Amino acid sequence: MSGPLYRFLADDHRRLEALLANATARPGVIDPVPYAEFRAGLLKHIGMEEKILLPAAQRWRGGEPLPVAATLRRDHGAIAALMVPSPTPQIIATLRVIFEQHNIIEEGPSGLYEVCEQLAGGELDAIVERLRKAPDVPVAKHVDGPQIMDATRRALARGGYELVDASG
Repeated sequence: MSGPLYRFLADDHRRLEALLANATARPGVIDPVPYAEFRAGLLKHIGMEEKILLPAAQRWRGGEPLPVAATLRRDHGAIAALMVPSPTPQIIATLRVIFEQHNIIEEGPSGLYEVCEQLAGGELDAIVERLRKAPDVPVAKHVDGPQIMDATRRALARGGYELVDASG
């Protein structure tokens, strides 16, 4: 059973997945236009969860963060780090691996979205409206280089991930 918060955020996951699929529809090519839209949308989605949803859940729990909050924040850090360098098949493959696990934490039974709907009570409509009105996130140009990839690997490791070999 899913309510308005669940539907809004899960639908955004589907929208982002479709943009990523469009960006990678041609083998060996990452189309920059849908990828840029995916990147901006993904960073906004992370912002909605980090700046609106997780703090609200903590407030609803009397100041106690959700048990899953630290895991989600590490995942978000890893995902955001993958948005810094120019996209490569390796980065796309790594994103897909993270999304497989991350989306279950958010959308699965007793996941983030379901729990937040229950915690929100009478504030449910207001929090969904805040999510809908969340501003776009400023997106910088990609930055490439060995230092960036080292930082990306460290962010992935904090989340329990590593770059996927996409040569496969």
